[in-house]
Amino acid sequence: MENEKIVVGLDIGTTKICAIVGRKNEFGKLEVLGMGKAESEGVIKGIVANIEKTVFAINKAIKEASDMSGIDIGVVNVGIAGQHIRSSIHHGSITRTSNDEEVSIEDVNRLTEDMYRIVIPPGSEIIHVMPQDYIVDYEEGIKDPVGMSGVKLEADFHIITAQTSAINNINKCVRRTGLEIEDLILEPLSSSLAVLSEEEKEAGVCLIDIGGGTTDIAVFHDSIIRHTAVIPFGGNILTADIQDGLKVMVKQAEQLKTRFGKAIAEEASQNEIVSIPGIRNRTAKEISVKALSSIIQARMEEIIEMVHTEIINSGYESKLAGGIVITGGGAQLACLKQLVEYMTGMDVRIGYPNEHLGKSKLETVKSPMYATAVGLVLAGFRSLDEREERYREKMAETKPNVKTKKPNPTSDFFASILQKTKGLLIDDLSDKNEY
Repeated sequence: MENEKIVVGLDIGTTKICAIVGRKNEFGKLEVLGMGKAESEGVIKGIVANIEKTVFAINKAIKEASDMSGIDIGVVNVGIAGQHIRSSIHHGSITRTSNDEEVSIEDVNRLTEDMYRIVIPPGSEIIHVMPQDYIVDYEEGIKDPVGMSGVKLEADFHIITAQTSAINNINKCVRRTGLEIEDLILEPLSSSLAVLSEEEKEAGVCLIDIGGGTTDIAVFHDSIIRHTAVIPFGGNILTADIQDGLKVMVKQAEQLKTRFGKAIAEEASQNEIVSIPGIRNRTAKEISVKALSSIIQARMEEIIEMVHTEIINSGYESKLAGGIVITGGGAQLACLKQLVEYMTGMDVRIGYPNEHLGKSKLETVKSPMYATAVGLVLAGFRSLDEREERYREKMAETKPNVKTKKPNPTSDFFASILQKTKGLLIDDLSDKNEY
């Protein structure tokens, strides 16, 4: 246990704050050691709005996860989302000194590091720099340039930025609980680690993560992240619509949505009625499930239209052979899969975070609502880009050879003289011992 790497993922969401402690088992699968959850009252649409309430919830979730796992938690991987997230494509290039030597991992890393110095709007910070396709001496469409010969190395980069104030508030909340942040990761990217297969990423797939405050989108093609977006609507707006439309309390609206709601109103029976207790001795209120589902369908159609627009804007709509994968708490809404298929014309499946999970004493962690938290743990064991994973392995293999020096004739000469001197002294001492 002492030598094993243990990673903690902290998902600071709009409806819940969740901490998961995990490690890799002998089969390379993720084993969940502990989980803690707390109601999130200080986060609105993915952004920390009340630091005190958020700190309290983080403390509660971390304590539960620590008690269950028996691990003293000090470092966490944290997710970030919100409508302030922006993504854009930028072009970068470097000129190498020699055409004779092959393009090295160091050259690729230097080009990537240069992109962190590009000019971005004031009040924003770069959180991810993700290479797309490379160009070596004007030869385009290269996925991995390491080992090629060329002088000019270029690439298009997917740059993801976030508001500095939003990042600072997350840092402040986490540090007030006595924790340190290992990595700050965009939530749809962490969710993709948990629910998408390598085949889907290669074929082309769109991940839709429907949370409480936001709906996050990530488009993959040829195993590379191509487009990301955050829509400022999630499950909470459905609850608000039900509350206003049916004149019920917030908790009642949430229960109606999760227990009886359907994304397609036609699937609900006309005769199915739900009775809601009245307030202060008032008579019980009867609500039609069909009317409830009509409210849900109207809002879900609006959200799906916005998602479909983002897919079209990415330029990869016709290249997504893997279709759409829906995850997050909102993915549990009945008939949602059928509605998304009908509106987009694409294959759809619900994404469960069991792609990389091993046996676990916590079966609840396999729910789509924990996809982000599971992905944040997985991010501690693997890279977001498979190329970066290979580069790390190569660097680890060559690291011992970096310290080896070329033979120095001068030092070898002095070393041989010293060795001969030692030999003469030993012979001399052995002669004296004979007398």
